[in-house]
Amino acid sequence: MDIVTDPTTLVPPAGGSAVTIGAYDGVHLGHRALLAEMGSRARDEGLTTVVVTFDRHPATVVRPDSAPSLLCDLDQKLDLLAAAGVDRTVVIPFDTERANETAEDFVATVLVEGLDARLVVVGEDFHFGHGRKGNVALLREMGSTSGFAVDGVALRADRDSPDPSGEPISSTRVRSLVATGRVEEAAVLLGRHHQVRGPVVHGDHRGGSELGFPTANVDVPAAISLPAAGIYAGWYERPDGSIWEAAISVGRRPTFYRAGGDLLVEAFLLDFAGQLYGEEARVSFAARLRDELAFDTTAALIAQMERDVAATRTTLAAVASGGAGAGL
Repeated sequence: MDIVTDPTTLVPPAGGSAVTIGAYDGVHLGHRALLAEMGSRARDEGLTTVVVTFDRHPATVVRPDSAPSLLCDLDQKLDLLAAAGVDRTVVIPFDTERANETAEDFVATVLVEGLDARLVVVGEDFHFGHGRKGNVALLREMGSTSGFAVDGVALRADRDSPDPSGEPISSTRVRSLVATGRVEEAAVLLGRHHQVRGPVVHGDHRGGSELGFPTANVDVPAAISLPAAGIYAGWYERPDGSIWEAAISVGRRPTFYRAGGDLLVEAFLLDFAGQLYGEEARVSFAARLRDELAFDTTAALIAQMERDVAATRTTLAAVASGGAGAGL
């Protein structure tokens, strides 16, 4: 996939392009169904497929006090778009100048001049430009004079999706599931397990020496959506591509910090021995095992951690054999 990070250097692809625009946070099944539809039409018409997205969520600029947490960072989003088969992704820096740009100017400079758009496919409730005045109707009006067709579609997964509701899929809907710890349901809408990324940093050094369960403390950026506090079964992926089953804690360590410590993501890699500090980790959540609890003694905590590890093995074995969440 070709990635363009400076929109002033855009060169229209030969033969024109099929374009979609949006934050594409999470690249969930609704997004992927839209991309598949765009790709099918682009192949029929000999067009290059292009996603126009942003280096940050626009809400962080236009309404920072209520900006949503994100399902993925920019690097992960680009990985997911590449996996979806997109030919080119244009990453537009979003700042106050861009936020004040009119929808008409955006269409003229990016879609028409920069990409020679012949087809634009967006969600049916898509809005853009200053004051969110741009919408599907405006795109169609401008397309009629600028030479591009417009398709506004509902972000529903395709008919083979495991999502039984048939309702439109939104990043907001997925974030709500993640925030309440319903990671199995979130995985159905994402088409994959929710994943967070970050470097492994030093913690209290209590896990290995005192508890016998050394954990990787993953420093997840504050903007990224974390599951609700609790214990989860999942996987830890190392930079070399190796994947380890993991019992994962998202929480504030109430046994040791009764007033509540910082919210941490800690992963205990099953059957692993070695050094993880400093490496970039990828932690994926398969299933929620239990709520976060405070224990009266260290011995009680250790006993529970042993049960958590056993539950992690059982849960992930079920996933591997085709149980809930398998294949995602």
